[in-house]
Amino acid sequence: MNDGNDPDDPDDPYVLGGPQPHDFWAESVADLVLDRVLDPDSNSHTDADPGPDDPIVIKGGISPSGVPHLGNMNEIARGYFVAEALRDQGRTVRQVFTADDRDPLRRVPRKLADLDGNVVGLDSVDAGALGRNLGKPYTAIPDPFGCCDSYGAHFSNLVERSADLVAFPVETISNTELYESGEFEDVTRHLLEHREQARTVLANYQEKVNNDYVPFRPICADCGHVTETNAVRSVDMEAGTVTYVCADVEAGDRTIEGCGHEGTATFREGKLPWRFEWPAQWQVLGVDFEPFGKDHAEGSWPSGVDISRNVLGETPPVPMAYEWFTLDGEAFSSSEGHVVMVQDVLEFLEPEVLRYFFTKNPSRARDFSVTRADQLVDEFDAFERTYFDAATSSVLSDETTGDGQQNDGPQDDEASGARAAYPAVVGSVADRPIRLPYTFAAVLGMTDDVDLREAMARREGHLPDAATEKVVETALARVEYARTWAKRTDNAYNYRLATDLPAVEFDRATEAALDDLAAAVAAGHDGEEIQSEIFETARDHDLDPGELFTAGYRLLFGTEQGPKLGPFLAELDREFVVERLRREA
Repeated sequence: MNDGNDPDDPDDPYVLGGPQPHDFWAESVADLVLDRVLDPDSNSHTDADPGPDDPIVIKGGISPSGVPHLGNMNEIARGYFVAEALRDQGRTVRQVFTADDRDPLRRVPRKLADLDGNVVGLDSVDAGALGRNLGKPYTAIPDPFGCCDSYGAHFSNLVERSADLVAFPVETISNTELYESGEFEDVTRHLLEHREQARTVLANYQEKVNNDYVPFRPICADCGHVTETNAVRSVDMEAGTVTYVCADVEAGDRTIEGCGHEGTATFREGKLPWRFEWPAQWQVLGVDFEPFGKDHAEGSWPSGVDISRNVLGETPPVPMAYEWFTLDGEAFSSSEGHVVMVQDVLEFLEPEVLRYFFTKNPSRARDFSVTRADQLVDEFDAFERTYFDAATSSVLSDETTGDGQQNDGPQDDEASGARAAYPAVVGSVADRPIRLPYTFAAVLGMTDDVDLREAMARREGHLPDAATEKVVETALARVEYARTWAKRTDNAYNYRLATDLPAVEFDRATEAALDDLAAAVAAGHDGEEIQSEIFETARDHDLDPGELFTAGYRLLFGTEQGPKLGPFLAELDREFVVERLRREA
């Protein structure tokens, strides 16, 4: 598979495969988009520079076949960051998202999701409505939840809601509406009028293209199935119709039986095959840039380029192939239910952290790990610090030189990339926020005592003395995210501190050991030192170390087990720990 950009090929989808002029990939892609838009010889949908007020069109799209997972957000998120880079250059951008909702339902998924993002099994919905409607367009199938106009509308709404939650402004466009309103009629007519040429071009990419191939799939007026291209028997260009016979449709390893109906359909009463529908979208919507998964890069993209240039007489948009995400090391699967939705993620990550995840280089495969969410948050915090440190360095350097010249601060790639990407990640840059380390926030999540949370954060230096009530409230908001993460993954932080001293009794040796351990904590030892102290103290009092660990867990949690005790005690409020080990509070 090709994985490097060919600078001499304007249609190479691996635009990020070679050296880039900018440290943030979206700026490099934005340059390519502007070059294409401003090229008077491009033969694109714009005859000349559209000017800064005429929108550059960025598109993404999916077939709303099931649960829209985090990987699907690539179609919107990658376009968003390029859109922001173009806006920074004074351009107006229209970002659209096509719901390919005239596609037929080919199989019943095992999992679905309601409008709140709750993934459910088929036993929670009217699954029979899906089974009875295989082969029909998504927009012709009843919503199994009964809340939207159709199956297609339901899952398109979910995509919109997901984008809204992370503030990716996007305009959703229904393919069904484009067909029914006549927006696709001219390009459909052109393809049918030049069907021999279309057939010849497609034959270079698909084996099953014979002399009877017609680039149109009528919808059967009798059973509602989307027929295959071999169903068309004749084309009447003057009347704007095709005649067809509803025959069987192959859907993976199964066959959806046709009803045998012989009928006539207008150019609005069907759909184009995907290989033609995609370039038709580019023409109708005037698309200038589109990101897409690597599966299209070796498949429908090359044929789409050929069809666009040599059948439709158009210039295709600037492409960008992106690598897929995995989820905790395994491929996303909507049908199998191995998914995580934006709604799920925002229960344990702040929106800006999730947005940051999409700033990473699209040409590299990424694993989104719920288990290791703390690592992603740490990366974001470092990214944010880099942005503000670079800005501070720039100001200080400018003040030092006193020459009135703009100083860009650190010139390393990391600082440059952060300066470019951070404003788009947070939406609007304000004062430098205070961020609690995520795992420390998870420790604070072990108690519901807000005052104790604040005291612990202040003792560890994560809240400055001068922090206002609002600043403290904002900083501590991360605690609930981290607490949810701990509960969801049942990790070492998924414990609850006992607010009051548990009613426990110990023998004299254990009590003496606890008192000595309290003294070690009061002395300010770090976590590993306290961990070693537990073992040494237990031996000094002729105890099995496990007995002393259990005593600590019983005092702190009212349980027989818990997290690694030494580092945990070091992160808690020292006064609280000392009093608890001494059985005083």
